[in-house]
Amino acid sequence: MPVRKILCLLPLLLVTVIAVRQRSVLAEGFAQLRHAQWPWLLAALAATCLTWVAAAVTRQGAVVERLPAGRLLAAQFAAGAANHLLPTGLGASAVNLRFMTVCGVPLARSSAALALYLMAEGVARVGLLAVLLLVFPDALRLGSLLPAGALGPLLGVLGAAVLAVAGALALVRRLRSAVCSFLRTALGEARSVHSRPSRALALWGGSLAFPVLQAAGLAAVGQALGLPVPVAHMAVAYLAATVAVALVPTPGGIGSVEAALIVALVAAGGPVAVATAVVLGYRIITVWLPLVPGALTLGALVRMKVI
Repeated sequence: MPVRKILCLLPLLLVTVIAVRQRSVLAEGFAQLRHAQWPWLLAALAATCLTWVAAAVTRQGAVVERLPAGRLLAAQFAAGAANHLLPTGLGASAVNLRFMTVCGVPLARSSAALALYLMAEGVARVGLLAVLLLVFPDALRLGSLLPAGALGPLLGVLGAAVLAVAGALALVRRLRSAVCSFLRTALGEARSVHSRPSRALALWGGSLAFPVLQAAGLAAVGQALGLPVPVAHMAVAYLAATVAVALVPTPGGIGSVEAALIVALVAAGGPVAVATAVVLGYRIITVWLPLVPGALTLGALVRMKVI
């Protein structure tokens, strides 16, 4: 079978496998949603749709060349399905890297634009979390949820990872040369983007809007199911959970995202049962409902040679 046909069928196969493995989660989530206030669920769905627009705006802001807007938006929708094949973020990155190269952006600059996008999105997410924690210092109560003495080993692992990376760069000349070359390209791309106010505004505005819309979606589901947690505290819980789960390389964040969100909502003061229902409802809206159309869009973009 030709490789292109395999690529077209792979998303549909992926949907089937994930749906079978997570069928109990889907059933429980849908059962809870039957008792939800549907206007709030529609608001969560609208916020989810706007996240793809925010992602497209940010992707455009990360590259100097003008990308075709319609295809760029379709690529962000398809990237959501691709994210369930590879660890969190890698599927979307692969789709967007391929999209930019097909649009004529050289591979080195496409990779630099991708790194700029990830950097801007990470800075915006962590920065927003820091600001909200300063404004709402009591939003999360993690003391009773963290195992005693867990912080020390975690910091030790992070320190060891940093030392391992630094040692590899110091000892492996080819790796050091490749990293330095990439950094030069990335810095050049960043300077070019920030020399254009419209691109810089798109990059940072979209990067900030993306986590805000995601948090708004979770807060809307919380309102729909009557979670007794203030909206601002739900936003803090969402941002804290997603920042933490970025360190866990599971495909599409499946499993790790749900666990982190439930822990964060409980730490924000929500009952465990309601927090679990909110997370299930949120994941159904943001992951499962768009999965089949996203996979079909991905297959169509592959057939059209857009990616």
